[in-house]
Amino acid sequence: MLTIMTKCLVFVQNFFPCRKSLPRCQRISRMLSSESLRPPVYSRSNSQASVDSTSMEDFWCEVENIKESTEDRPDEQNLLEVKPRDEGELEAEWLQDVGLSTLISGSEEDDGEALLSTLTRTQAAAVQKRYNTYTQTMRKKNKHTVRDVRDIFGINDTSPMFEAIPVSPVTTNGIQLPVQKPVWEMRSSNNHLEYEFDKDNQLVKEELSFDVSFSESMTVIPKHREWHKNQRLKKDESSLPNFTIRKSRLGLTAIGDLSPDDMKKICYFSLIELTAFYDALGIELKRNRTERIKGRENGLFGVPLAVLLENDQKKVPGIKVPLIFQKLLLKLEETGLETEGILRVPGSASRVKSLHQEIETKFDEDAFDWDQVRNNDAAGLLKMFIRELPSPLFTMEYLPAFISLVEKISQVKLQLQALQLLILLLPDASRDAVKALLQFLKKVVANEKKNKMTLWNVSMIIAPNLFIYKGKRANQEEMLAAATTAHVVRLLIKYQDILWTVPTFLISQVRKMNEATINNTKRQLMFDKGVRRLLRRKTMERERPEKTESDIPEGVIRVHAPSHSKVSMAIQLNSQTKAKDILARFHCENSHTSSEKMKMQTQRLHEIGGNIGQHCLDPDAYMLDVYRANPQAEWVIKPKIS
Repeated sequence: MLTIMTKCLVFVQNFFPCRKSLPRCQRISRMLSSESLRPPVYSRSNSQASVDSTSMEDFWCEVENIKESTEDRPDEQNLLEVKPRDEGELEAEWLQDVGLSTLISGSEEDDGEALLSTLTRTQAAAVQKRYNTYTQTMRKKNKHTVRDVRDIFGINDTSPMFEAIPVSPVTTNGIQLPVQKPVWEMRSSNNHLEYEFDKDNQLVKEELSFDVSFSESMTVIPKHREWHKNQRLKKDESSLPNFTIRKSRLGLTAIGDLSPDDMKKICYFSLIELTAFYDALGIELKRNRTERIKGRENGLFGVPLAVLLENDQKKVPGIKVPLIFQKLLLKLEETGLETEGILRVPGSASRVKSLHQEIETKFDEDAFDWDQVRNNDAAGLLKMFIRELPSPLFTMEYLPAFISLVEKISQVKLQLQALQLLILLLPDASRDAVKALLQFLKKVVANEKKNKMTLWNVSMIIAPNLFIYKGKRANQEEMLAAATTAHVVRLLIKYQDILWTVPTFLISQVRKMNEATINNTKRQLMFDKGVRRLLRRKTMERERPEKTESDIPEGVIRVHAPSHSKVSMAIQLNSQTKAKDILARFHCENSHTSSEKMKMQTQRLHEIGGNIGQHCLDPDAYMLDVYRANPQAEWVIKPKIS
């Protein structure tokens, strides 16, 4: 089967006639000239049509380079076909992916009931819509009798199908916040919404808040279903707004600051919220079938990320990014950031092929000489590694959603919110690899004056490597969405620090879900006679006058630091006490030696137990608010897991 890269070039060459005798980039430039850009027989991507043809040259040059570098290589992957699924099966998979398999199986699972109890109005409507579609399809097929959700959870007919939490969020100190209207102003011109410029033609800095559900905040924004028809993408970086994050008193939480179990629940809520968000915008959230792609079982290139990590973790426990990927990025960071045209100017195809073969045989033995690798060849190897992954970094399942967020949504702020939720849905291995790549690309753009690589240049070069990959069927619309995919990469590079932040409202929902699960478990235990006898005995013991840590006054926490000489300390909190203040106090008590000083620099305060698994706290978090959000937690100072 031809790779999508080959099919893409066949289409380009058929549509844009050119002479083989011309140099590659000159041929591409001629392809993109005004004379040869004639409308195809089908509709082109709206976003691509809005970008001038010369700005597309880098994209098509890169596609040509991809084709030339792979045409002599055998396709080592087998795409395992699956039968098309109907709408009911798709909705059943969606319900399972959001942790609501109980609605399909009919079993009374505590987690499913707890999750449903935390949903907002728009999230509950999204679940209801998918569940209704599933039940209607199953009834038509007469596969089996589908239980009504009201039968599962004992909801009366007169009550709403799902009880949604109020739109207005409630903070940890009990103050109810109103849903805030957008802080930005828009002006309408030919049905196209644009950001308002100030007098100096500079974009106004916009504030982002993660306290309110994105889909709920959409209720105060006028719906313009036709935004994408007049959408215009500008390659100038100044056309992108600058955002600031408004920190809540609970601080910000980065991906990786939560326990794996809580991150799994974050994924549940992220998919529900993304679906509700798209519903509010009038956009269909499309997901590809999860197709099993068989990659190589050994080696480095063309091997699944999970397999590479499993092998590398035997050498370096806890590693999150494959060693070969790290080394390629490090090589370019050390010697290639100032190289003119880095990433854009291709290396020698024959040298890259030879280096690839040598790396495969010598890398694991640490016998490969990286000094012999030229910067442009290293860039070629990096892009080859990304392209040849059996499954794309953004996953086969969510590629349509990444593309539609640009094609269907014109507001950068809304694109950013959708992108943030999509990042949370990626598998850990993919998300960590994407983060490492984006951090490198940000450094490339930072050296623009020397390497002549702007944010748009870098995005146009990387986009085909991320969105055109081995094993994927050719899709002409996606092949032509060059500007769309480049804009996605541009957003990822520019706003990566924001995108790797977990919205506060999702963490609040995880807390509520954990509390509901704990309460359900307690209610079930009360029906057990043996448990009741044990509780009576514990109650009698509790009545004895014995001082325990539960006698600690309100607003006082005991902080543990097991790796320090002073392992425990009771601290009185006030409205201004921050996590970093507690760290500073321990630093003062323990900084007698240089080793203690070094140890404290890597320490963070963690919230453990109660209604959260484990939470590495933002140094700027106000501790009294965190304490009130989780009064049953333990507080431990220990190194942050990077």
